[in-house]
Amino acid sequence: MTANGTFSRQDAMAALAWQLDLGADECIADAPVNRYDAPPPPKLPKMGTGSNIAPLGQSTATQAAPVMAAIEESAAEVAALLAKRATTLDALRNAMATFEHCALKKGARNLVFADGIPGARIMVVGEAPGRDEDLAGKPFVGRAGQFLDRMFDAIGLARDRSQAPIYITNVLPWRPPQNRDPDADEIAMMLPFLTRHIELAAPEMLVLMGNTACKALLGRTGITRMRGTWTQAAGRPALPMFHPAAVLRDPIKKRDCWADLLTLQDRLRA
Repeated sequence: MTANGTFSRQDAMAALAWQLDLGADECIADAPVNRYDAPPPPKLPKMGTGSNIAPLGQSTATQAAPVMAAIEESAAEVAALLAKRATTLDALRNAMATFEHCALKKGARNLVFADGIPGARIMVVGEAPGRDEDLAGKPFVGRAGQFLDRMFDAIGLARDRSQAPIYITNVLPWRPPQNRDPDADEIAMMLPFLTRHIELAAPEMLVLMGNTACKALLGRTGITRMRGTWTQAAGRPALPMFHPAAVLRDPIKKRDCWADLLTLQDRLRA
């Protein structure tokens, strides 16, 4: 609500998203309408940059896609508004904890926000929590997380080392069912929180672990081609690397992983 007591566009979008989440996807009149006699309803105005919601006379299948698109667009706008209002990492964590538009939250035990030391020169971005991370409420604590710790320890960095720390988060804060890959809608919905997280943590450079992190912050995938080459993400130098889980599945990747760590070490020393 604005200072003069009126509702802003963001408030209206948030209210609409709330109604859609409750299942309100069409208007119900006080009396039944004969669809054969009634004139076609006017098209609704566009919501942001998305498509119009289909007229009520169309089939359920025809209506489904634009309604879902409106839900996703509204959720992303709500996320962007909440993220923008957060001025500290604690405030951002609270904003994410109260965000109700991502269905993953309903099946997760804990919000997995971050670990390590804020203000570290290196911020590591993974994809999403697994079972161990969901139980602990911290990123990278399972087998892949233990391997990640050994990776960075090899070049003198650690999440709990005050003199040479790293800071770790994920694209998504909630565990996807069965540890499946995050889908495009989930990434887009939570991206405002991730970009704000980077702004508030203020790292000097990013390490993007795997295709999901690259898709979120670079808009493309193909980690085998991208790994080891510095690029720009969220206004900062970024180094794509294989995800530790991928290295554990395919030990041949350890050679590339070590080469990338040395590339990171050289950048830190420059």
